[in-house]
Parts: sequence; C-alpha cells; structure tokens
Amino acid sequence: MDAQAEETAVGVEEEFHTVDLETRRLRPRADRLLRRLPGERFGEELQRSVVETNSRPYLKLVDLAEDLTALRRGVVTEAEPLGLGVVAAGTVPEADLDALDVTPDPRYEHMLGEYQALAREQLICGAQVHVEVADRERAVAVAQRLAHRMPVLLALSASSPYWRGDDTGYASYRTLLWSRWPTAGPVGSFASAAEYDALLEDLQRSGVISDPGMLYFDVRPSAHVPTVELRVCDACPRVEDVVLLAGLFRAMVAEELAALDAGRPPVPIRPELARALNWRAARSGLEGELVDPVERTPVPAPVHVRRVLDELRPALERFGDWELVAELAGAAVESGGSAARQRAAFNGGGFRRVVDLLLDETREQTGSLAGAGFGRPRVESMLAGYAAEDDEAVLFDGTARGPYGLLMDAFDRIGADGLRERERERDAVQRRLGMTFQVDGDEERLFPVDVVPRLVAADDWAPLRAGLVQRVRALEAFLRDAYGKRAAVADGIVPAWVLDDAPGLRAEGSLVPAGAVRCAVAGVDLVRDGAGHWSVLEDNLRVPSGIGYALANRRLIARVLPELTRALPSASATRAIGALRAALAPEDGGAALLTSGPDDSAYFEHRLLADEMGVPLLTPDALRADADGVHADGRRVAAIYRRIAEDELFGADGADGRPIGPGLRAALESGAVRLANAPGNGVGDDKALYAFVPALIRYYLDEEPLLGGVRTYLCRDAEQCARVLDEIADLVVKPVDGQGGLGVLVGPDASPAELDEARDRIRAEPARWIAQDPVTLSTHPTFEDGRLRPRALDLRAFVVQSPAGADVLPLALSRVAPEGSRVVNSTRGGGSKDTWLLRS
Repeated sequence: MDAQAEETAVGVEEEFHTVDLETRRLRPRADRLLRRLPGERFGEELQRSVVETNSRPYLKLVDLAEDLTALRRGVVTEAEPLGLGVVAAGTVPEADLDALDVTPDPRYEHMLGEYQALAREQLICGAQVHVEVADRERAVAVAQRLAHRMPVLLALSASSPYWRGDDTGYASYRTLLWSRWPTAGPVGSFASAAEYDALLEDLQRSGVISDPGMLYFDVRPSAHVPTVELRVCDACPRVEDVVLLAGLFRAMVAEELAALDAGRPPVPIRPELARALNWRAARSGLEGELVDPVERTPVPAPVHVRRVLDELRPALERFGDWELVAELAGAAVESGGSAARQRAAFNGGGFRRVVDLLLDETREQTGSLAGAGFGRPRVESMLAGYAAEDDEAVLFDGTARGPYGLLMDAFDRIGADGLRERERERDAVQRRLGMTFQVDGDEERLFPVDVVPRLVAADDWAPLRAGLVQRVRALEAFLRDAYGKRAAVADGIVPAWVLDDAPGLRAEGSLVPAGAVRCAVAGVDLVRDGAGHWSVLEDNLRVPSGIGYALANRRLIARVLPELTRALPSASATRAIGALRAALAPEDGGAALLTSGPDDSAYFEHRLLADEMGVPLLTPDALRADADGVHADGRRVAAIYRRIAEDELFGADGADGRPIGPGLRAALESGAVRLANAPGNGVGDDKALYAFVPALIRYYLDEEPLLGGVRTYLCRDAEQCARVLDEIADLVVKPVDGQGGLGVLVGPDASPAELDEARDRIRAEPARWIAQDPVTLSTHPTFEDGRLRPRALDLRAFVVQSPAGADVLPLALSRVAPEGSRVVNSTRGGGSKDTWLLRS
C-alpha cells in the first residue's frame, strides 16, 4: 500500500460569474459582493464580474465536497440581496462588453494595458485543482507527464458552449479564449526545476509576463503553494463534477509520481499533438469523440472516460476514492455534460432558461453528494461566531460537517442552559465515582471532561489501526534488540549513542527473558491537521495512562447525554477491557495491577481498571519476591500490570519491610513474573529515538511506514543544533526524556525571554534536547461559558501486545488544550473528550 499516496491532499479554486437576476446577463458587481465575504476564502479576479473561492486542502474528497459546498453557499447567500446571481460555468451566454471592466488593481490594470482585447474579453471562469507535491523538482517533473490526461478532464468539465449570444459549436469555448494567452497550453520539457525557473525568469525579463502567476500552462507547479496545479478545466455548475475532477487529477498525479520513481518513461506526446487533442475535447465534450493519446484514434467520449477510470483504479483505490469517483463519472457521462444540458435548456426557453439552469445547478447540489448531506445548510445557534479554520466538526461558515450535524442539532435542542445543567450532573457523577486527579501535590480536582464528544470516522480509524500496530511492532523489535544483540547499531540503522546515552536505559531491561513481550500496552499520541493528515507526535512505552479515563468518559457522557450516544454507532468500550485483560493476564497464573497508592495522580484510573479487569489493586508493600516468583497475600502473582515508575518500584520496600528490588529482579530474570510494561522501555520512547522510527520500521519489518511523523532535529548534532538555536522561535523544543508536557517550549507562543532561556539550556546540554517543526493541530468545539469554542486537541490511541500478536483497543482518549495553548496534557491545564470511533 502506498502510504504517501494516501497522504496527498487536494484543494480547489473555483471562479464564479456574477449575473443580474433581472436580465440574466453578466454584471460587474463582484467588488460589492466581496465586501460582504471573508477575504481569506474569497477573492477578486481580472474581471469585475468574477469572484474566486479557495477551498482548504483535504485528504478526503467528502471533506473537500463539504468545503466547496459551504463556499458556494456563502457566495450565493451574500449575492442575492444585491440582486446578483452566481454562475459556475466557463461562460455565460450573454454579456454587454461595454458594461464590463477589469478589477481596479495594479496587476489587472497592467494586464489590460498590455494585452488589450485579450484581457477585456476574458469573461470566462475556470476550476483549478491543486494536488499536494511538496518537492519542487518532483512537481516540475510530474507536470510534464500529464499532457495525455488533459483531454478527458477538459471534456468532463466543458460548460461553455455559448459566447456573446451565439452557440459556438464547442462544448468548451472558454478553452479557445484561454488558449490565446502567450503562455497557455501544454507545458514543455524541462530537465529540472532550475530550468523551469530559468524560463520563468526569461519570460518575466522579456516583459511578456509580469509575474509567475501568469505562466498559464495546462498543468504547472503552483506559483504560491507546494502543489501541482490543473488549469485546463471550465468552471463546473455542479459541485459533484468539481469533486470528480479533483479525485481524477489527484490519482493522475499519484500515478505519474509512482511511474517517475519506478523509472518508467512518460506517455510520449508532442506539444502540438497535446494541443490538438485538447481542441478535440473542447469541441466535443462528452457528446462526441475524444482521441486515445496512445493509439491516436478517435474514441467515443464515454468509452474513453471508462478506460481512464480503469487505468486510474489502483490509485483511486489507494486513496479510498474509487467508489465515489466511479459513481460521479458515471453520472457525468450519463448527463452528457454541462454543454449538452445547456443546449437542451436553450431549446426549451432560450438563453434565459440556460442561465436559470446554471443558477440552479450552482446553488443546489444533487446526486451522490446530496445523498451524503453535503447540499443541506445547517446553521446552528450554538455555533454563532465560531471561528474555525482547521476544525474537525465545523466548516468556516459555522455549519456542521458530516455526522456532526446530528450532534449540533441535539445541542441546539438542549440549549446552553440545558448543557450547563448536564455539566452539573457530570460533575456530581464524577464526585460520586471519585473521578479525580492531582498535579504536583495540588489538591484533587475533577478530571476535566467536555460534554461535546469527538467523532473519528471509520475510514480514518481503519488505516490508523494498521499504522499503530506496525509502529508498536517495530518498537517492540527495537526494545528486544536494544537489550540483546544491538543489531540496529551494528548495521548503522541507529547510532550507538541512541542506546548508550538514552535516559530510559535500565539494567533491569536486560533481565527480561528473550521472546517476552516488553511493551504490553503502548500509548501513541496522534495529531490531525485541517487537511485530515494524521501524524504521530509521541510514543509512550513505559506506563502510559488514559485507558481508564477514556472508559470513564464514555460512561459519563452516556449517563448525562443519552440522546447523543444513541445517535451514532461507535465501537464498544467494554470490548476494550476484554482485550486489555487478554494481553496482560496469563493463562496459568494470577495478575495484579500495581500502583503507588492513593497519592498517585492517576489513582482513580488504577482503581477503575483493576475493578474492570477483575484483578487485585496492589501497592509494592503488599508483595514478596524472590527467584521463585512474586506473591501477595499468599497467592502467586504471575503478571503485574505496572502503573508505577520502574525506579520507584525497584526501590520500594516489600511486605517484609525489606527492599523488593533484589527479589523482583531475580523473579523477572527467571521468568517467574512478567512485568507489563517491562523495565527499560524508556529507551524506546526517548524523544531522540523518534527521529529513527521510520528507519526501524523498514529495518525490522521490511515495510514502509504507514503513519507520518513530525520533522525532528537532534540538538546533539552540531549542525542541527545550530539550526535549532537560529530558528527556535519557529520550533517546538522538548527534553528527550520528557513526559506530561513538562519542559516543552512552543517557540511561536514563547516570549523573547523564554526563547533565550531555552537557548541557554540547549547550549549547556545539547544531548538532552530535540526540536520539532510545529504541527497545526486541528480544533474541535468545546463547551465553555455557555458557548462552543474551538480548542486544539490530540488523540491517544492504545496498542496492546501479547504473544498472540498486537491490536489497537477500540477506545481512545482525546486530550484538549486550554485556550491559546497547543499543549494538551491534563497536567498542563488541558482537558479531555469522549471519543467515538464510528463503525460506519
């Protein structure tokens, strides 16, 4: 499976005509409309009759569809009070050229002065698709390999048969108008990004273009974002067709990147032929014939579309797009395309009927996407004024995304006062349960649980499970190797200092019998960005907490908000306890959960898990240990679920008042007792080791990593340390052995004095520190002070291992950062959410 392909985001820029609702002709009022819209998502274009919208990049086409729909909803809603209609199409049938002019902007005024009639007649709209390709060399290389794919995309988008009151005979007359620009058309051949940029400089030096954005190739590396950009398509009245183009183009880019990496040559096609094939597509659209780019023979357009779909199916399946894209393509072909629908409308009522059709199709989403709920506006009073740019639950216009509509509808019915009452009930239940925690000797406080649950979609959770299991299997192999042959060091996979200088290295780790599972419970912290990328932030292999709190959160929300928990099917939390017990409890002896006692900050969790698993909750002073085994109250304890730090455990006194360490070490070495997790696991979750985990996955498992990570800089490396010291204001600095968010400095949020202190600490002990690029954490609605407010959050998932294998518990803990912070740990003022792992 191509993990890189699955992590490629796609975004869209759409252009819309503004038309007079009385005359149905173009009207240059985009400037007035734009004053009513947020500037970061809506912008001006060359002509004053055009508005541009900019989607966010997304991994999932369904998320992109929601965003595009919200953008359309926003521009249509604000246009109508001005007497304007909004049309997404390559052209509008009628326009009074004398009444139109370019946007009063120096760039556009220069274009008018230089290009004259060419600029004045650009009364056209397109849809541009951006596919994430961060490396510019690869972006330039792949752009050249896609010329043979352009005709099918152009045909699917063709929506401009009419121009200045005439039927042009073309499905996309916009293509002919657009092709008159001096830099429009198929991209040429370039040996490197430097050669491409040299051409760009030459064109600017010549005065033919004035800026990089005027390089209008059919496909190009974007001038302003790290993407490959498709520019050949007409604007599409139906949002479904825009989503179709986005899915197809992303698959095409992925297909060619894979071919590039494999050393396969591109489909040979001269620029002259590529231009001719595009002309054929513009002429015929989906009603006539396209040209097979390999055979060079005419093919009925529906046949060619199906061939392209079949060729792209492997890439579409890797993205999870196959079923949706195939359905959307079938619907597009069946309709004959926008040009055919417009001509049918003209036959039924002239140009006014054509514009009515375009207005309706732009405003209303139908077909597959409407069935998923993307066309229905949902405006909730609880979300009034909600500022959401990277939110998992709310679109930029304050409407709920996907299944969150059900929750927001319920919250609207309950109301702010009702939710405050539910919060009081929550607190009362927590007090009865003793659901508290402590921080650094402070008084006990209720464990913070927000009443708004988080939803993790099934198609997110399935690949996460696979990636989490893979990661923990590799870390388990590393732990065995670290306390065994150290083959990874001998083979140069990790440097020796990763082991020798690891703060978590313990002599007791060498006592664990060969073949024993060292990491029975792992807590892996994941973060998600606005596009839907999931990344691993940290691995916790020592005594990870959170399972009990996740279980308690589920039961708590089910108790105080039963109408929510009935709304959507989610994974069984009870099954998680069974899986945990199966991983920890041996078949041939007793098990126990070991805690330091009621003063432990997570004692509530220890008590809850012991009760749920049906095992005794013990403190070290209840144990007797020697080489024959460990006993408590006269019963043998064959497996200990350790929820106490290893140094505290081995230094504690046992039931006989003497240090338990010697006897426990003997029992561990003889195999008479199993410690879960094993001592010495800290060498596997050292922050410095994080940088090497992808290499460990390849080394031990011979697999490519399924989960991405965060770029990490090791301060013990002089060159990397110099970079960290220089760029510390833009980085996150962490101690290599840190836990609970302690010692973390978030550079973008730090004061100059805090940055200077961090630099001094790094210079004094560089080996103790790492730095990472900051991650834009997604946000989620959190109920505070009677309103829903966006707060950053992460996700702690739990992987359990036994001799039978590894699995991910169907239970996860979302941790929420306080206002203005990116640190989610509860010891630093953060909270938590009930997390629903949706089954479908």
